[in-house]
Amino acid sequence: MDVAIGYHRSAREARRTVRDLERAGARGVALAADLADPGAARRLVRRAARALGGLDVLVNSAARFERTPLAATTPARYARLLDLNLRGAFFCAQAAARVMAGRGGRIVNLGDADADGARPAHIPYALSKAGVATLTRGLAAALRGEGIAVNCVAPGPVLRPRGFPRARWRRLTRGRAGSPADVAAAVLFFATCPRYITGQILNVDGGEAR
Repeated sequence: MDVAIGYHRSAREARRTVRDLERAGARGVALAADLADPGAARRLVRRAARALGGLDVLVNSAARFERTPLAATTPARYARLLDLNLRGAFFCAQAAARVMAGRGGRIVNLGDADADGARPAHIPYALSKAGVATLTRGLAAALRGEGIAVNCVAPGPVLRPRGFPRARWRRLTRGRAGSPADVAAAVLFFATCPRYITGQILNVDGGEAR
């Protein structure tokens, strides 16, 4: 398995992931890009396809999460969240569809199980992730004739955000926070399942009632 990892500011983590892949017998390549820029998103996908000799699966996982109280949300903060979380996913998917056209493939988007819930301090983030769910269904319909399946993994609470009080985190998750491995397993399912499964949103949230 060959894997291209797109990163923006986390070069050290990207290189570490490449080393982990190589130790596991796979080939990895790390490529820098700011996916809030549509041109950079397109170039990243094309560079990945050239480096790997093709593209079978795109995982749209780049995202920003930040607190944005209604009264304090500026146009710049709003745009920053929507540009990366939603626009970046759209233009990466568009570029991947061009590479995959005629040979098929899979696109897996990362959403959020709480995207349709009441998050008064995170409205732009929730909007962006609700948009990812809509994007998933739209892409699935647009690309089914190309043999490209598009699905979405929507995690619940997984990692406690930096600065988030530990006691409040335990109350929020009811002691049942998920792990990155839970999310990875769902992504792997959509990356390898039959392409007839498309347009689906899979909540990975421990069965928590919404």
